[in-house]
Amino acid sequence: MLCPICRSEDTQVKDSRPSEDGTSIRRRRQCGECEARFTTFERVQLREISVLKRDGRKVPFSREKLERSFNIALRKRSVHENDVVMAINDIVRKLESTGEADVTSDYVGSLVMKALLSLDKVGYIRYASVYKNFEDASDFESFVNDLRR
Repeated sequence: MLCPICRSEDTQVKDSRPSEDGTSIRRRRQCGECEARFTTFERVQLREISVLKRDGRKVPFSREKLERSFNIALRKRSVHENDVVMAINDIVRKLESTGEADVTSDYVGSLVMKALLSLDKVGYIRYASVYKNFEDASDFESFVNDLRR
């Protein structure tokens, strides 16, 4: 493991334990060169997943991008971080269990929409405004009216 400070390869694991949600291993490491301490997480990856974008591109699935999407949608909302992590883990598990190497961005987006609806309606609307490409206030209005029904 490269040290994120000095890029040395001389790092040692000082402590390992399961993460709070039990889906990864948390490792505390120390660099032998600069003595910096840092944390890494190790997760199980069942298969490589590619996302087929609407424009035809094929890109590798990124858990980090999924986490950023949740963070943007839920910024300044009172949603517990563990609930977000559990939702992300659930989405990743569903994607890995499809048995398909390629999934569409629409499918990923629908899983995110479903998770956000159960976590926070404001976050759900924020995400939907980008996912569904809202153009003006009337798009928000009709979406919220549909949500109320």
